[in-house]
Amino acid sequence: MKYRVDHIPISSSKRPGIKINPSYITIHSTGNEKSTAQNERDWLTNPVNDRSASWHIAVDDTEAIEAIPLDEMAYHAGDRVGNRESISIEIIESGDREETLANAAKLTAMLLYERDWGIDRLRRHYDWSGKICPRILSYDNWKGWDIFLKDVNEELKELKKEGELIVNRYDYIDDIPEYGKETIKNLVSMGYLKGDEEGKLNLSEDMLRIFVVNNRAGLYKKE
Repeated sequence: MKYRVDHIPISSSKRPGIKINPSYITIHSTGNEKSTAQNERDWLTNPVNDRSASWHIAVDDTEAIEAIPLDEMAYHAGDRVGNRESISIEIIESGDREETLANAAKLTAMLLYERDWGIDRLRRHYDWSGKICPRILSYDNWKGWDIFLKDVNEELKELKKEGELIVNRYDYIDDIPEYGKETIKNLVSMGYLKGDEEGKLNLSEDMLRIFVVNNRAGLYKKE
């Protein structure tokens, strides 16, 4: 899925430019079975569109388009609090539905992950104003919504696993696992390793393993 930023101009009816500090993500679907994310973006700036309605991100089976900055208000919830406290995602109803919903789940999980939020931060348009939206998830007494929440949660779990691998870094010798602690102590004492101005080593797991292997191979010698 490609993510594009294509912000619409400031306007009173679509993008008022009001800064927000969102606490939720609100999920919608377009109610239009013939449009794409690009079509929805174009409609926001079409002169014949005089509705006071907008959204932050639209997602279809190939891409997601951000039309309004995520720290600005959009008119999407039919409720003042919903507008001022949530980021809106419009799920497109045309194209490959399965792929679109998969993209929507991935996008939603990424937004949650970036903010260190869980799925308890997700809301339906319905939760703010009672409108049956997202329509495509409302079948069987909102069974589709329950499935979507599970899919988002699974994506979120995967992101957290990947994140642990990426951010597993060691700043101080006491933080280092036992298998590498003696190696790093020796490298610091020999001058091979020096911390930053604050004394932090900033070692990744991969770097630590390389130092341990090289040390066992006798590659580090006192000068």
